[in-house]
Amino acid sequence: MGGCGCDSGATEALERRTLRALLGINATMFVVEALAGWIADSTGLMADSLDMLADASVYGIALYAVGRSPLVQFRAGAASGYLQMGLGIGVLADVVRRFVYGSDPMSVMMIVVGGIALAANITCLLLLAKHRDGGMHMRASWIFSTNDVIANVSVIASGALVATLNSRIPDLMIGLSISLLVIHGGIRILRETREKRPTVSTGANVQTQ
Repeated sequence: MGGCGCDSGATEALERRTLRALLGINATMFVVEALAGWIADSTGLMADSLDMLADASVYGIALYAVGRSPLVQFRAGAASGYLQMGLGIGVLADVVRRFVYGSDPMSVMMIVVGGIALAANITCLLLLAKHRDGGMHMRASWIFSTNDVIANVSVIASGALVATLNSRIPDLMIGLSISLLVIHGGIRILRETREKRPTVSTGANVQTQ
């Protein structure tokens, strides 16, 4: 049955189902964490919610790239990297704002919502496990979800430290760390897209140097 395209079609259908599930999970968690971060006055939760928004956007881009050419998938991966970096810079700006104007984070809500977000992102990783060596668009999705798990654990730890030390500093530090993690994830994706950029087919006329 070689050459029938059956395996390719099945893979693309599976990728679409996976990405739709990831998009739904991350969009939902963005709303949950944004509301919780606002109520709890937590930099860490707000940073994590923006990370969820970045990932939801990334999964939407990846969904568009499924079944398309390697060049389109490369461009989708690159767009994901730039988006991740942009939102990471936005998170960094919020950390600076809260440092200047002050905040009073609620540790219990940080721990509870951080735990829910961790469970959501572990689910995302399990869904992505079979796709992590796929196209660049799926590779980008895997990298972002692994970063999210690290961020979630950090939010939970910072909530515990806020309660123990009675200080907002751990929340600010975790917000800073998440922003840098998000920016690093974007840089990592852009590096991989450069390394794995597909070559232009020689079937078309190549511009002379």
